[in-house]
Amino acid sequence: MFIQLFLGSVLICATTLSAALSWWGLEVALLRTHKWVIRAPHGPKLIVILTMSMLWALMLMTVSVWIWAIALWILNIFQTIEASVYFSLVAFTTLGFGDILLPVEWRLLGGLAAANGLLIFGILTAMLVETLRQTRLRQRDG
Repeated sequence: MFIQLFLGSVLICATTLSAALSWWGLEVALLRTHKWVIRAPHGPKLIVILTMSMLWALMLMTVSVWIWAIALWILNIFQTIEASVYFSLVAFTTLGFGDILLPVEWRLLGGLAAANGLLIFGILTAMLVETLRQTRLRQRDG
């Protein structure tokens, strides 16, 4: 049980670190567009920024799922990387289809992956809202 909790915590820390670094990268990328963003017309630029932010969020979600999938595959919990990715995605998004299950000795990782997915979705939501807010503020004050 303690090994599962430890490994799950390490994976949560890894995805949190990747989210933090990703957010920092997005902020740097958006700051470089400041002069372009504040010039009119604002609507099309807002669409570009929002689209870029959504793609960035999708990339972060993909990286987080792959972190879990690779860990599950390295631990030999699943025989194929495809099964590991599938389980990670289903757990991360809390779909919980139940067609692929963790072995009993690793089942706590499923709950930790789901909790991690909820946290990452929350971080991504905050990131998207803040990106949109900052962009609109720069356009208004620019």
